[in-house]
Amino acid sequence: MNGSYSYAPLLFFAAIGAGFAVFSVVAGALAGPKRYNRAKVEAYECGIQPSPHADGGGRVPIKYYLTAMLFIIFDIESVFLYPFAVAFDQMGLFALVEMVLFIITVFVAYAYVWRRGGLEWD
Repeated sequence: MNGSYSYAPLLFFAAIGAGFAVFSVVAGALAGPKRYNRAKVEAYECGIQPSPHADGGGRVPIKYYLTAMLFIIFDIESVFLYPFAVAFDQMGLFALVEMVLFIITVFVAYAYVWRRGGLEWD
């Protein structure tokens, strides 16, 4: 097979995806209601009156950053599990032992974070 044709299906689906995204944005802008009032223009604050921020935007609690970091760590675990699940038949017992050790390591980290109260939201 010629090298230029091997990317044709990928480019075809990318064009369909981009076309659908553009169509959705344009159709929403054309078909959506255009009635604006003061409440729709304001920032959404879940019904709570917005509090004034200090100069420079104020400080964000460190709990937000810790939660984001924990999410990224446990999300990366799933990224490592996908190739293992796809190629499990070809890798054999060695890969199974490595994956069990990886999952145990992540579970120990999860248990540590749980015991330290990193998953509690005040």
